[in-house]
Amino acid sequence: MFNFRTDLACERKEIYQKANQLEEIDGIETQKEEINENLKVERVKITNENGEKAIGKPIGNYITIDIKKLKIAQDEEIQKAAEILTKELKEVVGKHIDTQGEILVVGLGNIYVTPDALGPKVINEIEVTRHIINYLPQYVEEGTRMVSAISPGVLGTTGIETVEILKGIVENTKPKLVIVIDALASRSIERISSTVQISDTGIVPGAGVGNKRSEISQSTLGIPVVAIGIPTVVETAVLVNDCLDLFIEKLQNEAKSNDYLNQMKQEDNYEQIKEALVPKDYNLIVTPKEIDDLIENMKDIVAGGINGAM
Repeated sequence: MFNFRTDLACERKEIYQKANQLEEIDGIETQKEEINENLKVERVKITNENGEKAIGKPIGNYITIDIKKLKIAQDEEIQKAAEILTKELKEVVGKHIDTQGEILVVGLGNIYVTPDALGPKVINEIEVTRHIINYLPQYVEEGTRMVSAISPGVLGTTGIETVEILKGIVENTKPKLVIVIDALASRSIERISSTVQISDTGIVPGAGVGNKRSEISQSTLGIPVVAIGIPTVVETAVLVNDCLDLFIEKLQNEAKSNDYLNQMKQEDNYEQIKEALVPKDYNLIVTPKEIDDLIENMKDIVAGGINGAM
């Protein structure tokens, strides 16, 4: 098993293909769609155990929406990204429950730590209807789906594993499906708060930064779990590796040809860089200085996408 150090299925696929010099991977189907110059969608479907073993992700569907120039995105661009998320989320949810099935939306993370605050921030924007349908049904349009939302906090402040909290909620409120929102780790600087991954295989909180918590999935909750994840951090080794690639590319353009630089560019230097950083405790988890604005934009996209799909 590779040390992928990323939660994104599309990145894991690319890393595995590059390391093994493969065009395709048995058990993995890929489809790409370009919406416009700033919006792209990649759908990765893991169909068997070979694909599962290759990239270390369970059998299921993984949809990645890449959003370029999010730091300077205008309202109409944020709205367009939310609409794409709505479309993709509807299709994923529709594979598991009908249009009336009750949904619980869960925002994971720590509201006081900006790169980890996306989940709780999204929860504040979700249009919840469960209480209105239960207590004031006369004010609700017929056919409105029941939606409830919770931000359960983190183990460090509650002392309770998130999955334990959710088991209690699911047992008492009996939703048909859970949507979990969480921050992820990536192997690319470009994807920081500019990528949304939707998957129908659940989530393992903290897995991307080496702080695994108990799995939140159909096997632990007894109902389907759809995860919406956004990368907000990378390792220092990833940062250095990406910068090295950019530096080599610059030298290549200036020198026109250089066998050594070409070889370095083709290789993934992440592991070697990490080996140099770890002994000195320099392999930090980092986030961009604009993370506050990026999180706010992503919050609007994710909340708008979920509300549209519900």
